[in-house]
Amino acid sequence: MVSLLAACGGQKEPEMTPLEIQSMQTRGFSSNYNTVFASTMSVFQDLGYTITSADKDTGLISAESATDSDGAYAFWTGSTKTAQTRATAFIERISKKTNVRLNFVEKTQYSSGYGQSNRRDKPILEMSLYQNAFERIENAIFVRR
Repeated sequence: MVSLLAACGGQKEPEMTPLEIQSMQTRGFSSNYNTVFASTMSVFQDLGYTITSADKDTGLISAESATDSDGAYAFWTGSTKTAQTRATAFIERISKKTNVRLNFVEKTQYSSGYGQSNRRDKPILEMSLYQNAFERIENAIFVRR
């Protein structure tokens, strides 16, 4: 029984290579740069993100979700725990395509009543999240044409 528990506890999710991550996070579109940039901005907003910065010259868009506070955690521990998702998009023209690379990161922050704080940032590597975002960008591009 102990060996079974040890085996279950020691299992880790398979790690992705940098190339696999890049492949999941990147998609090329056969549309002009301005349309893709505007569509990506629009999709972030549709998904509930607030745009924190955008620069069309560099192709970088940064956005963040609303902060979610864990009330039960605060009640039982006397500390606060907040979670937020940050998103970035890098848009660039390569040959005849406009590429978009998305990155989503979950940020969790813990604070105590004594002024101490701790933060954990964790990349979100769920294929379905990226596929959903790219499908929405594709639809937004279609609407703008």
